[in-house]
Amino acid sequence: MRRRNTVSYNFFTAGIYIFIIIFTLICLLPFWIIVVNSFAAEENILRNGYQFIPANFSLYAYAFLLRGSRIFTSYTVTVTVTVTGTVSAVFISSMFAYVIANKKIKYRNIISFMTYFTMIFGGGMVSTYILIANWLKLKDNIIVLILPYIMNPFFIFILVSFFRTIPDELSEAATIDGANDIYTFFRIIWPVSVPALASVALLYALQYWNDFWLALMYIDNFRLHPLQMMIRQLMSDLRAAQYMGLSSAGGRQLTPTYGVQLATVVMTIGPIILLYPFLQKYFVSGLMIGSVKG
Repeated sequence: MRRRNTVSYNFFTAGIYIFIIIFTLICLLPFWIIVVNSFAAEENILRNGYQFIPANFSLYAYAFLLRGSRIFTSYTVTVTVTVTGTVSAVFISSMFAYVIANKKIKYRNIISFMTYFTMIFGGGMVSTYILIANWLKLKDNIIVLILPYIMNPFFIFILVSFFRTIPDELSEAATIDGANDIYTFFRIIWPVSVPALASVALLYALQYWNDFWLALMYIDNFRLHPLQMMIRQLMSDLRAAQYMGLSSAGGRQLTPTYGVQLATVVMTIGPIILLYPFLQKYFVSGLMIGSVKG
C-alpha cells in the first residue's frame, strides 16, 4: 500500500513538473518570437510574417532605431526618472506606511482612511492638470514625471501589512534604550523590512519605467521625453510615412516598421528583465507578506 502511494505521488509530481515546463515554454514562446524577429529583415517579415526562426537576419531595425541621439537622450531621462523616483517613493512611502502601522499614532485610522479614499475617488484629469500645470508650474519639468507617482496607496498598504507583522517588542526595546522614532525606524525596522521594500521598489520601478501618460500630458519639450514617449512618437512617424507611401528610400531599403516595433520592445523591456534576477529572492519573500502571522 505504501509503495502504491509512493508511485502515485511520483506520477503526480512528474505531472506537475511537466505542466510547469510546458506552461513556461508557452510563456517564453512570444518573447522568443519578438527577440528573433527583431533581427529579421523587413522584407522577410512582410513576406512570411513572424517566424520561429527567420530565414534572413538583419540589424537594420536596430541601426535605424539607434540613429541619432534621441534614443540615448530618452534613455537618460527614463533612467533618471526611474532611479530617482523609485528611491524617493520607497523612502517616503515606507515612512508613511510605518506611521499608519504604528499603534502609538493617535490618528492613524483617520490617515489610513484618507489614504484608502484616494484609491476609490480621484480628482479627475482636468483638476489634476490644473494643479500640476497651472498651480505648481511643473509643465516641461522633469519633476512632473516623478512627483505624481511618489506615493501609491496600494503600495503603501502592502508595506503597512508587512510592518504589522513585525513584533512590537523590537520598537519597544529600542524606545526603552532611549532611541527616538527616526532611529528606531531606520536602524531597527528598515533592516528587517528588506523583502517588502525590495518588492515595492520593483513595482515602483516598473511604474516609472513603463509610464508615458505623464509625458503625454505635461511634457512638450522633446528633450525631456522618456523612452516610452519617444517610442510612441517614433511609431506614429513610421506609420505616417507608411501611410503616405514613403516607406522606401529609392526602392533600395524598406523602412523597418515592423522590425522597429519589435526592436523597441526588446530595448525597453531589457533593463527590467536584467534587474529582476537581482531582486527575485526579495520579491518572492515579499509575496508572502501578511500570509503568516505569529
